[in-house]
Amino acid sequence: MDSKALMNYKSWLHDPSIDEDTKVELESIKDNPQEIEDRFFMDLEFGTAGLRGIMAAGTNRMNKYVGRKNAQGLANYIISKGDGAKARGVAIAYDSRKMSKEFAQESSYVLAGNGVKVYLFDELKPTPELSFAIRHLGCISGIVITASHNPAEYNGLKIYWEDGAQIAGARARGIIDEISMAANLKNIRTLTKEKAEARGLLTYIGNNLDDVYLGEVKKQLLRADIIEKAAHDFKIVYTPLYGTGNAPIRRILNEVGFKKVMVVREQEMPDHRFPTVKYPNPKNKKAFRLAIELAKKENANLIIGTDPDCDRIGVLVKEDAGGYTLLSGNQIGALLVEYILKTLNEKDLLPENGVIIKTIVTSEMGADIAKGYGIKTINTLTGFKYIGEKINEFEQMGEKTFLLGYEESCGYLVGTYARDKDAVVSAMLISEMAAYYHLRGMNLYDAVTNLYNKYGYYLEDLKSITLEGKEGMNLISMIMKNFRKSKMKTIGDKKILCIEDYDSQIRTYLSTPNHSEKIELPRADVVKFILEKGHWVCLRPSGTEPKLKIYSGVKGDKLNESKRELAALTCWAEEKIFSFFPGKKIST
Repeated sequence: MDSKALMNYKSWLHDPSIDEDTKVELESIKDNPQEIEDRFFMDLEFGTAGLRGIMAAGTNRMNKYVGRKNAQGLANYIISKGDGAKARGVAIAYDSRKMSKEFAQESSYVLAGNGVKVYLFDELKPTPELSFAIRHLGCISGIVITASHNPAEYNGLKIYWEDGAQIAGARARGIIDEISMAANLKNIRTLTKEKAEARGLLTYIGNNLDDVYLGEVKKQLLRADIIEKAAHDFKIVYTPLYGTGNAPIRRILNEVGFKKVMVVREQEMPDHRFPTVKYPNPKNKKAFRLAIELAKKENANLIIGTDPDCDRIGVLVKEDAGGYTLLSGNQIGALLVEYILKTLNEKDLLPENGVIIKTIVTSEMGADIAKGYGIKTINTLTGFKYIGEKINEFEQMGEKTFLLGYEESCGYLVGTYARDKDAVVSAMLISEMAAYYHLRGMNLYDAVTNLYNKYGYYLEDLKSITLEGKEGMNLISMIMKNFRKSKMKTIGDKKILCIEDYDSQIRTYLSTPNHSEKIELPRADVVKFILEKGHWVCLRPSGTEPKLKIYSGVKGDKLNESKRELAALTCWAEEKIFSFFPGKKIST
């Protein structure tokens, strides 16, 4: 067993600040060295979107002690910014997961114990509303307790700064350093709820903020007349997947004029068990089984679903044969690019300095569409915090106008009222867009097909290889190193034109010997291979789960050709990874 893990285990077991129930749990694993190592070999780390972990006792798990430590680290960082920062305070929200409310309360008591003002939502709210609240209330920071679309046994948190975006860059490193130094649980300062309230350090955010937030969302509506014309026969089925989207999305769809919105009753109310789904992930068609049943019964035109913290959205459209097709995140993104730019252009509202922002693992189709409208596309690293960072930069410089930010994992934002992906505005605009095509005798997949015919068949795939625990982390690290030093010139039968290594921040062109350039993005453990014909493969360790992610993309003139090319790329990548570890059992 790892000696550090054993030392951390014993430290928790004998720490007087650890409660007896937690110690009983720890005693139960005393004869399981592998479990001790997995729980204690490291501290739960910040990844692409904050930190997430299985709820249990341990430094590498999500629990109230890990939550307190993170709150203390954030408090220390805020204190270093002066009394003004402490007075501006921290907004805190939480979703429907087990212990989310309790973790939010624990965070608020620690911040208040350090003299930092706290604004705590008095009931669960979507993550994008937390992003909005930070700027609306003038807070210095924000926390949301969530594990997004992870399985029920997970929880976690995200930390935001005053611009409403998740922490990134030097600020993220500064806060994470403070969290690391807050390791001694005895030194965490906290107040009781009663004392925090009495000292004016803890106040509650009521439902009145919903009106302001949703008012900003409604400003992003593009064609109100379309909804009015389609509302009498356009049917939408919605599932919140037991999360925070139920109230705001049903309200926004009603207020903009949709008359026939039906909710999946079994998945309507918050339930941290997610009893009818294995994963509350709107990217996965299995999560829509009950929604499809209702849609077929009601002959609905559109199905939408949101994850527990309501920042991601999934979309299914009715097929001619009566079934329902799940659109990919990339397809939804391309549709939104086309619809938004087409509408603004027709209304003579398309700004010359308009910009689309997407991530490096998102399809290039949206960029191709934007180019046709004379609009530039900017790529960022994976994680919406980088898109939020760019929006803030645009606002400060005044040289560019943000139009849409999106990523292949079904996250979208239109408007600058928030600085994180927002499934509420996405639901509104996707429903409006679907109604627009409905009035023209089309569904959203028909619209995607038109885009394919015009711009080419862009197809993408994502495979995740699960490698758990300390051994898994080491395997992922070795795989990434092996790919970097492999000296490959081809992938399958396609030449590699360029290798983008985001760890060294170097882009190397293989067609021109010794020609390379600096990548003007932050360092990240990502390597991307750009191939001929517009194909590409990208490898990235997940920032929130013990997984290695393999992204691949192709562009072809025909659908079947693109499907074959994509399957070949994905197969090559998996076989290459398995070849590094012959005989090793690896799950995908």
